[in-house]
Amino acid sequence: MKRSLLCLLLALVLLCTTGCSDWEAADDPLGELSSFYQTENDEPEPEPLTALTLPYVSGETLDPVTATDTVQQTVGALLYEGLFALDQQFQPQPVLADSWEYDSQRLVWTIRIRADALFSDGSAVTAQDVAATLERARTSARYAQRLEDVTGVAARNGAVMIWLSRPLSTLPCRLDIPVVKSGTESRAVPVGSGPYVFAQDDGGAYLTASTLWWQDAAVPLTEIRLQHCKDRDSALYAFSSREIQLLVLDLTASDGTGVSGSGDYTEIPTPVMQFIGMNTRRTVLEDPALRRALSAGIDRATLVSSCLLGQGTAAQLPASPAYSSYDTALETAYSAAAYTRALNEALGEPRENEKPRTLTLLVNQENSFKVTAAEEVAFSLSNQRLTVTVDAVPWDTFLSRLQDGNFDLYYGECRLTADWDVSALVGWEGSLNYGGWGDEETERLLSLCRTAEGDSRNAALHDLWEHLLDTAPFAPVCFKSLSVLTTEGVFSGLTPTETNPFFRMGRWSVHLEK
Repeated sequence: MKRSLLCLLLALVLLCTTGCSDWEAADDPLGELSSFYQTENDEPEPEPLTALTLPYVSGETLDPVTATDTVQQTVGALLYEGLFALDQQFQPQPVLADSWEYDSQRLVWTIRIRADALFSDGSAVTAQDVAATLERARTSARYAQRLEDVTGVAARNGAVMIWLSRPLSTLPCRLDIPVVKSGTESRAVPVGSGPYVFAQDDGGAYLTASTLWWQDAAVPLTEIRLQHCKDRDSALYAFSSREIQLLVLDLTASDGTGVSGSGDYTEIPTPVMQFIGMNTRRTVLEDPALRRALSAGIDRATLVSSCLLGQGTAAQLPASPAYSSYDTALETAYSAAAYTRALNEALGEPRENEKPRTLTLLVNQENSFKVTAAEEVAFSLSNQRLTVTVDAVPWDTFLSRLQDGNFDLYYGECRLTADWDVSALVGWEGSLNYGGWGDEETERLLSLCRTAEGDSRNAALHDLWEHLLDTAPFAPVCFKSLSVLTTEGVFSGLTPTETNPFFRMGRWSVHLEK
């Protein structure tokens, strides 16, 4: 209870004493009560923090290729590095990679490793180590999809050779995969090349700054303690009790849980897109003018703020607005009046006694945030000429109906690669192309985006986005955000990315009691 309760109690006492004049007034009742409740309800000052502690799951692997728990991945970001790292604008920055070249005729990439890159045990990071990690990643749950075009990886003449099944000029965007020393991958904590090393003492597990870190850059702390948290709920409790000081959370996940206590939030943009899929096989949705009108009728900013806790950024293009080349000039401001005009143009002049068209919006019922967002979309699209209803169903039913084409619209979510390849959604052979879309121009533009390099790639993306806005086989809604939740006042200068909440950690300030 906080001081607001004290004020309520005092007001109640005052009301009783003034409204019942036959009560005998006690000596200084308000003073005694005030003193009592002030003592009982004031929150104690928190204990000063003298060390930084992170959660981890004791006994579970920290191997970055196979670890699926967000808590383990967060710790792993301090232990392991990749060939490249994506910055906050989703641009690949070289880390272990020293040089790279792409042979577009042979469909092969050649990547050389930095000569000064060392693992924490002092051994050199070699092409063999990188190739072994990438080969494991090709069949892993976490990385297989982004590497589906890779047909083979090997170490040749001191370099990593990567063979492709089709052109891909943007492979570095997909190679922020953490590398471990070959032969140690079966350990609970494989050997990495990051700024910290895993260790244990009588007090438990901790991370200590590596004296062999090849980057030779400053880190804000020489030691970070680790506390075992068996699941998300125990980690949340540990944060609320100040036992740990940093958590990475998806606040709108199906298992999303509220956080008690105060803290500082830092938003992390992700390549996870939420969108409205459209079944272009349905007669009512064959007309691109109607699909464009539906896209125009979504109040994306309101949806993000009111339905998704602000955990995302509204987007009309299939790329995160945080992307350095996101083209805001292609976007159109939301207007209810403009939607009505576009809908009337698509449907033609209204006829006497015309009944409204009806569409059903399918959504997975397990995620309450998506259900609420779908209801917001249905509300904004419905008027006298069109009625949109929400059908919330279990995940298995949701997926089955998508695969069978048994839907009009659906509220979808997918993770894109940082080169914004939407082939899975709109390509003829796309695994997520449930709406049956496909045309030769889309295929041509998708191919250009995979082959173009430099400034020509930005032009290719622009042309693809323009074409998708015109044909509207789906309507992007937003790109989700994660949150780095930190103990209030402990950190400043955070610049997290989705895969590394400690990105450019050397620029942080950590405020602990000495």
